[in-house]
Amino acid sequence: MASPERSTNVAAPAPLGDHQRRTSRGSGAKIAVLGAGSWGTTFAKVLADAGNDVVLWARRAEVAAEINKTRCNSGYLPGVVLPEGLRATGDAVEAMHGASAVVLAVPSQTLRENLAGWQPLLPPDATLVSLAKGVELSTLKRMSEVISEVADVPLEQVAVVSGPNLAKEIAAEQPTATVVACLDHDRAVTLQHACSTPYFRPYTNTDLVGIELAGACKNVIALACGMAVGLGFGHNTMSSLITRGLAETTRLGVALGADPMTFAGLAGLGDLVATCMSPLSRNRTFGERLGRGETLAQAQEAAHGQVSEGVKSCSSIRQLAARHGVEMPITDVVHRVCHEELAPIPAAAELLGRERKPE
Repeated sequence: MASPERSTNVAAPAPLGDHQRRTSRGSGAKIAVLGAGSWGTTFAKVLADAGNDVVLWARRAEVAAEINKTRCNSGYLPGVVLPEGLRATGDAVEAMHGASAVVLAVPSQTLRENLAGWQPLLPPDATLVSLAKGVELSTLKRMSEVISEVADVPLEQVAVVSGPNLAKEIAAEQPTATVVACLDHDRAVTLQHACSTPYFRPYTNTDLVGIELAGACKNVIALACGMAVGLGFGHNTMSSLITRGLAETTRLGVALGADPMTFAGLAGLGDLVATCMSPLSRNRTFGERLGRGETLAQAQEAAHGQVSEGVKSCSSIRQLAARHGVEMPITDVVHRVCHEELAPIPAAAELLGRERKPE
């Protein structure tokens, strides 16, 4: 059974001063973060602000050099000053040597390939932490399952961090909460302490299945919400998509053994609302471009060559739902808009024209 999340009072959204930052109680452990994109860099900052010795691995040597010299990652977090407890390297051996936890901050569909290269370097008992949100296309496996298989470690050694965590807001030290999920409750608690700061509040949960499916599916629903905005629809439409999107996500989760209450929590409803409503969300903005009539290639070009996670995961989630006999109409039309040339207006009409039934 999943551990419940407790309500908490949230402070005013102001950046922290140096004194507040020093009062964060981290483990003081060495933690490696592999991937220096916006979320990887932001989570590395959180870990360093919590008092840990953090080494951030960057694929490009110039990114690591910039971080070490200027305390900034201008390509992903312009204007954000990174703490002294964070250093960067282009050497994966250096990053992982002696680490008690290894954070994997690479896209879901490239996780297997990247991890296969890193596997010989992983410290034996290190907690492997996934920041990726998706379902693997070729195998329909969740990210924790991919990590366990490729790293050849028990699933109890893998943790997931998921919640309403838009990187730019967290990097600006605006208060938020998240979920640290792991089958091993003690590992979850250790990681919880390692990433607790006055602006970043983690809760623990043991429902790995529910947390991961919620994180993967919300990207697809955010694409649908973005399309609705691109078509000129308003808040009623958005609210309807979010609510029905949560319903179909929960159906899939329950079919795979998740606790239905997980989907009402931070990694479920919380992450879904943030991703669907915020213009900072890449899935939401990508969907807006599709709703305005741009092709997938045009939307990708406008996003500097990046394809949103939901564009890929909509296909694997659709297949996973079919395998378990779960109806996911929003996911289905998003897949067909992205990959089968269904236009957004007919897609909306199709959803509205479905058979009437009780909620």
